[in-house]
Amino acid sequence: MLAAALAIAFQQPQWELVVLGVAQDAGFPQLGCTKKCCAEKKAPERVSCIGVRNTATGESFLFDATPDIAAQIKDLNGGVKPTGVFLTHAHMGHYTGLMYFGRESADWKDVPVYGTVRMGEFLKTNNPWKFLIENKNIEFKKIEPNRTTVLADDLTVQCFTVPHRDEFTDTVGFHIATANKSVIFIPDIDRWEKWDTSIKGLADIADILIVDGTFSSPEEVPGRDITQIPHPMIAATRELLKGTKAQLWFIHLNHTNPAWGDKDVVKQGQVFKL
Repeated sequence: MLAAALAIAFQQPQWELVVLGVAQDAGFPQLGCTKKCCAEKKAPERVSCIGVRNTATGESFLFDATPDIAAQIKDLNGGVKPTGVFLTHAHMGHYTGLMYFGRESADWKDVPVYGTVRMGEFLKTNNPWKFLIENKNIEFKKIEPNRTTVLADDLTVQCFTVPHRDEFTDTVGFHIATANKSVIFIPDIDRWEKWDTSIKGLADIADILIVDGTFSSPEEVPGRDITQIPHPMIAATRELLKGTKAQLWFIHLNHTNPAWGDKDVVKQGQVFKL
């Protein structure tokens, strides 16, 4: 009886979220930076990315495709083809890793890549992404904001649009839900007050928030207009979400950000049981 019960329990899906990178699109140290923050950086930080994997079935899903994708997929599932990839938007650190699925690298076939209509149009009309589709390395799958995509009996994903610099595509965050927990993932957003959804409302119904922590203060980018690279400041987000239900975690940190190492900044390799 006990053996049978243990066997059944072992077969139950066991989802977990793993942090695969923490840095803003260009990584850390950042190319061209001669400041102390980069000059003294001993080990590089990978670009912002999370993955969800099932330790019982081997299914794995990547959220964003970064320039560090080869190492990140190895950490996620041992380096095999992921079950699917979800894209937030078309800024450098969030989709360019798709190129490693192509002929010059893995040459995988029919990797499901999920994105919005605008993301699909961008990929289908611009090389080398267009060639990845034509060569059947990736299979684009349209997702619509606020509509649920069922990935397994106990795993769903829903995207929602957020305000950001949308030069090429729109920008989305994701609500990832299992039978036990739910996660909100928003690596990029301009300002919380520009969004027509309440992040406080989401923080009261979700279990885990992993959100934009790019900057701690405008002084990190002297000589540039911070309104042209808007992100919520970490301290403002902490204050806004003080006392809400969900665990608050920051991701997507710029190399200049002094918050590296803070207790509410995710760490590469950190695992959340879902």
